[in-house]
Amino acid sequence: MAFPRLHTPPTLTDTVAKQLLAEIDAGRVLPGEKLPTETRLAEQFGVSRTVIREAVSRLRQDGIVEARQGSGVFVTGQGGQRALRIDAAELSSLDAVLHIVDLRRALETEIAAQAAAQRSKRDMAAIDDALAAIAAAVERGGDGVKEDVAFHRCIAQATGNPYFLATLAFVSQYLEAATRVTRGNEARHADQMRAVLQEHAAIADAIRRQDVEAAREAARIHMVNAAGRLRQAHR
Repeated sequence: MAFPRLHTPPTLTDTVAKQLLAEIDAGRVLPGEKLPTETRLAEQFGVSRTVIREAVSRLRQDGIVEARQGSGVFVTGQGGQRALRIDAAELSSLDAVLHIVDLRRALETEIAAQAAAQRSKRDMAAIDDALAAIAAAVERGGDGVKEDVAFHRCIAQATGNPYFLATLAFVSQYLEAATRVTRGNEARHADQMRAVLQEHAAIADAIRRQDVEAAREAARIHMVNAAGRLRQAHR
């Protein structure tokens, strides 16, 4: 089974912006130094000046470079804020997707632990409702992916930390297509689907008991098994 492409290929602007950033990160253009002119960069990359202009504009939006009227474009200081980005075009391979799963595992384990420590009765009710929604979706013949996302979002909300919620949403968006692939596989293997539901239930139960370590471990097991299901679906 071929692993599906999850995102569209990079544009020329994407590629040039990434390569310019790599040059800056490698120290070949230092903070305070001026970038080459659009014409020179266009010749260097073999693209139009329009592509260069768009790529530089992207770096400006992220605070990597700044334009000084009449002087050119300069690299900002190292303290500039950078937007977190994952190159979606690279996520067409199983290995790349598994790297994202590793990242999500690190995040999910701590979110579950914090939720167990901080959750309120209202939070727990929302988690239980979300868990029931997954089971109901599967019973109706669906893949439960949308409900799965909502379940993990409820857990993140239970931490009381809005940055957990925002970071989880950012990471999870890159895994939804891959999850649908594994759910298609799970739909053909009832025992696997039961295992997925049991993993979710174990996380919810640990949070209900406010057992921090058990919640952390249940989330870790779930994400390790999710990686295994991705490998199996790929085969």
